[in-house]
Amino acid sequence: MDDSGSQPPDDDFRWSRLTEKQRACLDLLIEHKTSKEIARLLDISKHTVDQRLNLARDTLGVRDRNETAFIYRQLKDRYDRVTYDAVEVPPSPTLVRSEFPDGGSPNLMELHDSSALRGGPSGIRLPFRGLFKRDHGSAKRLWIYAAGLALTVWIILGGLGVAQALNQLLSR
Repeated sequence: MDDSGSQPPDDDFRWSRLTEKQRACLDLLIEHKTSKEIARLLDISKHTVDQRLNLARDTLGVRDRNETAFIYRQLKDRYDRVTYDAVEVPPSPTLVRSEFPDGGSPNLMELHDSSALRGGPSGIRLPFRGLFKRDHGSAKRLWIYAAGLALTVWIILGGLGVAQALNQLLSR
């Protein structure tokens, strides 16, 4: 920059001569990536990366890779600014009706399934409403498994009894 605070005219010219492909390589170069890493990230060959970086070096008029990264970073900070970001203002909060019977705030320790508060779809309390919750203790879980096993055995034995009775009827 000169004493007046404006950038030299050659900076603007150098920035405008860099291609998008060169800038993509230079962006990764200033993140301290190697040519091989840049090639992998951009899905191009290492030779192509080196070629783009060498052309960018010549365009910027510098001697080596480190100076290329340094000058590019300065130009990027100066010329690649977002002039305007859209401001998103969140909508103002609105009051929502309470789902709780008394209309007050809930005690978090007493929260239950909302269908249990209403008594199920028809207002009738279901006997097994908490059976499929995932937070049962070990003892209760063991009882649930035992009851499920007993019910399965009872259904199988009942089915076998019906099959035997039908077999006897048909064999007469």
